[in-house]
Amino acid sequence: MSVFSFGLLGRRRSSGLRSGVCAITSWFVASWFVASWFVALSLVSASIAAGEPAGDADPKVSKFDVQTHRGSAPFDLRYLAAVPKGADEDQKFPLLLFLHGAGERGDDLSVLTKHGPPAMIAQGISFEMIVVAPQCPAKSWWNPKQLVSLIDGLMAKYPVDTDRIYVTGLSMGGYATWGLLAEIPDRIAAAVPICGGGDPEQADRMTGVPIWAFHGDADNVVPVSQTERMIDAIRQASGQPKVTIYPGVKHDSWTETYENPDVFEWMRKQRLSNRNKTE
Repeated sequence: MSVFSFGLLGRRRSSGLRSGVCAITSWFVASWFVASWFVALSLVSASIAAGEPAGDADPKVSKFDVQTHRGSAPFDLRYLAAVPKGADEDQKFPLLLFLHGAGERGDDLSVLTKHGPPAMIAQGISFEMIVVAPQCPAKSWWNPKQLVSLIDGLMAKYPVDTDRIYVTGLSMGGYATWGLLAEIPDRIAAAVPICGGGDPEQADRMTGVPIWAFHGDADNVVPVSQTERMIDAIRQASGQPKVTIYPGVKHDSWTETYENPDVFEWMRKQRLSNRNKTE
């Protein structure tokens, strides 16, 4: 065999060896990719099965239970829930439903931590309540009947004290607070509507509910008259709502309200059973 033939044979063997190594390497890479894909799919499936949507790893929502309320029209409601530490089946807690404004609509739950009780919880402030903040989808509005369905779902899921169900909301959520009061006044122990408005024709349904409303008299988004006419209508129907009007304050009347510890102290004192004793 000539030197040329020997060299050619060596190159063929070397080429075959390289081809084999490449084939084995490709097989391992493909197998690793498939295995990784199945692991990722399993994690997503487990997350969905547990009720926690994938993609909500934002540290702003890390202090909350991320859930979805399904089966109620007109859309599913995703929400953040904060349950007091050490809660067990034998201990019941008040439920505080927080309804955001139009600016927090969409599918990014982290924006719910910008204002109100969710913001306070994200900052490390604890509540001796179950605090729930649902999110309204983009270009949608709060639906009172759907919020009732959400409350029913929360009662089945969490240790809720039905004697102490509270609702508060700002701007669009303030309107929804008034709307929910008109829908189920006999189930709401207290309400704090902020810079919103409602239907004065429904005022007679709210006369027994402890209400503390807030608004800025310089509000250029929702006129203060929206709150004033609800307060006037309830008082004319023999109700006794409280109202605080901030002089010179524009639309943001919620920051000062939620920073006032007296608001939550007043709220905690309200119970359906107390109301029933006086009726």
